[in-house]
This record gives sequence, structure tokens and C-alpha cells, in this order.
Amino acid sequence: MATSSIIHARIDGPTKEATESVLRSLGMTPTEAIRLLYRQIALRGEFPIELRVPNELTAATLSAAERGDEIEEHIQVPS
Repeated sequence: MATSSIIHARIDGPTKEATESVLRSLGMTPTEAIRLLYRQIALRGEFPIELRVPNELTAATLSAAERGDEIEEHIQVPS
């Protein structure tokens, strides 16, 4: 039988609550999510998602979209 190790992490309350809400909707526990992340890192030999810092234009565009600024809707009418 494999032995288990304990990981301790500190995270702010609002992030913890928001994340656990999403995990609950997926039927996952925080422990299962952490195990999944660790397994993927071990299998791939790298972090499983691409992490990048957006450039200034991309950051401004994302911020405007979150606020609902400069959003255009195009509705296609069936012919």
C-alpha cells in the first residue's frame, strides 16, 4: 500500500470559497482537485496548463470585456 503525504497551503478566504463552489458544482473535493493537478504534473513532467502574463493591450482588452465596455453584439437573422 502506498503511503500518503500531507500538503499544507494557505489561501485567502474569498478565493477558497469561490474555488470550492466551482469544485462542488463539478462533484469534486479540494483534495481530489489537488491530487488531479499533482498527477497531471507528474505524468506530463510539466505544469498542465500554459501560464502567461498578458501584454498591456491584452490586459486592457480583458479588463474592458469584464466591465462590459466596448462590447458589440452581432445577431444573425435566419433568412
